[in-house]
Amino acid sequence: MTKFSNLYVGMDVHKESIDIALADGDGRQEVRHYGSIGGDLPALDQAVRKLQATGKTLHFVYEAGPCGYVIYRHLAGKGLDCVVVAPSMIPKRSGDRVKTDRRDAEMLARLYRAGEQKWSHEFEQRHKWKLRV
Repeated sequence: MTKFSNLYVGMDVHKESIDIALADGDGRQEVRHYGSIGGDLPALDQAVRKLQATGKTLHFVYEAGPCGYVIYRHLAGKGLDCVVVAPSMIPKRSGDRVKTDRRDAEMLARLYRAGEQKWSHEFEQRHKWKLRV
């Protein structure tokens, strides 16, 4: 692995926790579960610092949900690449009824690395008037 390779970070976000999965940019290694952290921004910042220490370029992705765009704005504000995907745009295998946070995070990291997904981070720009507080 070179120092300048990419690392795709899939996150399954909930109010109380965030599950994180990692996919190396070279595509040779299997997607791996990094762990579960608290659902607050300081816990996320700590995980980001650890991942930045690897020297790789980080690319974050998570599924849009009731937690909103707080994480997107936070990571983008730090100059990190972050995209949000609409749940309806995530492909699902027929017959795959087991849904876990770990699997969701791994699927997001895998799809983002492969470039097989349409990402909806533009949503915030198109609906900015709705998101104002």
